[in-house]
Amino acid sequence: MTADLLTLTQWLSPAFPVGGYAYSHGLEQAIAAGRVTDAGGLCDWLSVVLDHGTGRVDAVLLCLTLNGADLADTARALAPSRERAQEAEDQGRAFVEAVNALRGTAIAPQPLPTAVGQAARLLDLPASEVAALYLHAFTSNLVSAAVRFVPLGQAAGQQALADLHPLILNLADWAATAGLDDLASGAYGSDLAAMEHETLDVRLFRT
Repeated sequence: MTADLLTLTQWLSPAFPVGGYAYSHGLEQAIAAGRVTDAGGLCDWLSVVLDHGTGRVDAVLLCLTLNGADLADTARALAPSRERAQEAEDQGRAFVEAVNALRGTAIAPQPLPTAVGQAARLLDLPASEVAALYLHAFTSNLVSAAVRFVPLGQAAGQQALADLHPLILNLADWAATAGLDDLASGAYGSDLAAMEHETLDVRLFRT
């Protein structure tokens, strides 16, 4: 355990003022439409989001940014819908404001994955570790949304999160050595759910 690892854990914890609890990444729409109804369905949905969707793309953007690339505009261009862009931009802005206040830095507002990547340059941590904790925080937030809205029991939600740990670790290790050519996604159901959510009549989450 190091001070830098504790710092990263603080930045990615639910207590950090990013407001991640307000976003479901289209999961609310999937639950409302009956596509996710239990822990098994949640694991299936999140596995695709991680391995073929936002998880994969965010991990690559984060690692490349950590290694010195400037990809904020690329991250914006890759957002597949208005709400996805809003989700990344709003959380990234809040994250940067909090980190700048804590560290006296002047990181510019930008989407969350590149914001975390740039801030993590301040820390002496391997890219795979930063990516793994980022993906874990992202997944944990969606599991929490499902626990509230499916609803799932707390134990079922935590089991779903634990079941996704191997995928998170493998994806983080891969992303640490990935390049720009690896930026691709194919989670069409998740992307469409995010678009459909824009017109959902009654909703608890902003996305």
